[in-house]
Amino acid sequence: MPNNIKVLLVDDNPMVLGLLQGALTPLASVTTSNDTADALLKAVDDPPDLLVSDYRMPGMDGHQLVERLKSRPKTAGIAVILLASKADISEKLSGQDPIDDFVEKPFFLKEATQRIKRVIDKIALEKMAKTAPSDGVLRGNLSQMNVIDLVQSLEMGRKSCALTLTNERDKCEMYFSEGQVTHAVYGSLIGDKAVFKVLSWTGGSFQINFEGKTGKQTTTLNTQGLLMEGLRMLDESKRDEGGAEEEEDVLLDS
Repeated sequence: MPNNIKVLLVDDNPMVLGLLQGALTPLASVTTSNDTADALLKAVDDPPDLLVSDYRMPGMDGHQLVERLKSRPKTAGIAVILLASKADISEKLSGQDPIDDFVEKPFFLKEATQRIKRVIDKIALEKMAKTAPSDGVLRGNLSQMNVIDLVQSLEMGRKSCALTLTNERDKCEMYFSEGQVTHAVYGSLIGDKAVFKVLSWTGGSFQINFEGKTGKQTTTLNTQGLLMEGLRMLDESKRDEGGAEEEEDVLLDS
């Protein structure tokens, strides 16, 4: 993925700020701040694509920061992820329109990075769509965004489209309606099995036709179900092949 997404990361805990910055730097251009007043100035001066902020901060809290940014035309379109406790999310923040996603504290670094990456990929796909040719077909390489990232981004963006994946002589077509995969075909495979077959692809190319439609319904799982089952199958395959052990994760709270 091209490193053209700007993220503003805000947390008053230096350790959390440093670890998240290290994890996100390969995915985006990251600016940090350890207080909300400074973050507001930085965001107004150079609006990021995504704000990732702790909710409980001294003085102005994370949600107040979001409200101030959303009230300004220059920064109203910034995507937002808040780091907050389960109690704060359920009692104070749930259903708040300006928030794109939450990371529940305490959190494992790897899980938080994956959740943030989903929003980064969604933003990247939207930027790519704005530069699509006049025929409305978005073209790219799977080295930019792999199949799992593409499918997650289309789901998060609630896109209706046809996604065509090509890897040498192999080809898979998936159709989405409001972010849900409704039909997929890969050679003689259709539906769920066709989706599972291509989730591991990291090479090849993709095309997204936002005018592509189908009346067929061959999948039995929703998009998240397809991804979860497909990833489970990939993990089993790696274990059977004697894959390397996962690196130790870090539990963070702030």
